[in-house]
Order: sequence, then C-alpha cells, then structure tokens
Amino acid sequence: MKKIALALLTASLLAFGASSASAADTAPKSVIHVVTVAWKDGTTPDQIKAALDGAVALPAKYKGITRVWVKSIKVQGGKNNAIVMEFADEAALKAYTDSPAQKEWYKAYLPIRKESTTFDITN
Repeated sequence: MKKIALALLTASLLAFGASSASAADTAPKSVIHVVTVAWKDGTTPDQIKAALDGAVALPAKYKGITRVWVKSIKVQGGKNNAIVMEFADEAALKAYTDSPAQKEWYKAYLPIRKESTTFDITN
C-alpha cells in the first residue's frame, strides 16, 4: 500500500513539474507595444481616423508586426486612445524604429499627437 501511495505521489509531482515546464515553454516570445495617446487640441475625427487606420495598415508594411489593435474601450490618465502593436520578438521591435513603415505612419500620427506613453511588454 505504501508503494502504491509513493508511486501516486511521485507521478503527481512529475505531472506537476511537466505542466509547469510546458507553461514556460509555451509563453509567447512576442512583444506587445502599448501606446496611450492624447491628441492635440483641434485635431479632427478624420485626422484621428487616418492615424489609427495607418496603424492598422502597419502589419502589411512591416513584417515584424503581427497584429494591431486600435479600438479603445476604456482609456485612463488623460489620454484619448490606445494603440497596441504585437511584434514578433524584441529584434522586430528594435528594427521597427526609424523603418520606412514607421516613418510613413508617423506622417499621419506625429502632427496630431500631443503626448503619448509607451509600454513594451514580453515574457
């Protein structure tokens, strides 16, 4: 009976260890780039739409961006919108800086941006 109990305990511990290792192995390596933005006074809804549409178009223009979200449901801290980009990895995020895709999007975004805060998150 003791052998059976010991075998069950050992199996349980091994299963727990395997599930913990597998959770770490399956954690995404992508980087989530979160930008909260306040628009300049006088910015029109069409200008905001153009900036957000430009962000949505980025994955087609820069292969390192895999997804973009622009529909802000709740925004705090004096900001108007949040823009979220998912990059394939940290290298893709770093290479995006000053890329042609970023420069093109900035033509619509930077002239109307009053201020922004950025968070880059990964595992």
